[in-house]
Amino acid sequence: MTDEMALLVADVYEAAGVLRKSGEAVAATEGQTQARWQLLSAVSETALTVAQTARRLGVARQGVQRIANDLVHEGLAAFQPNPHHRSSPLLALTPSGQRVLRKMTDRASEIHRVVAADIPPSEIAAARVLLHRLIDQMRRYQEG
Repeated sequence: MTDEMALLVADVYEAAGVLRKSGEAVAATEGQTQARWQLLSAVSETALTVAQTARRLGVARQGVQRIANDLVHEGLAAFQPNPHHRSSPLLALTPSGQRVLRKMTDRASEIHRVVAADIPPSEIAAARVLLHRLIDQMRRYQEG
């Protein structure tokens, strides 16, 4: 079991690398990076503070702040007043940001359709269930 788990972990890291490379290529078609894409996506439905977004993405707040500032400077996002905390504005997409995100998401969806064409949806669903179980197990382990 331990050997299989170690191999699965290695496979997940390999898959993450391949997916990251693909994501960078998709994002580049819109002049973006995968990190920017992730941030645009994270605030696409609900405006969040930089700290909330960082927690959601599991990354450092400082990195999210830098990217958020860049997106705001380029008109893809905007800071809005936060009624709950005056010094922590909410980050939201602008119409331009929504268009860029939609283009990247549509391109990624097409790639996913092609890549998964020969894989039964039930196998993809089963893989997701297993990954979610492992994620939950790892989180419980880390919490002690």
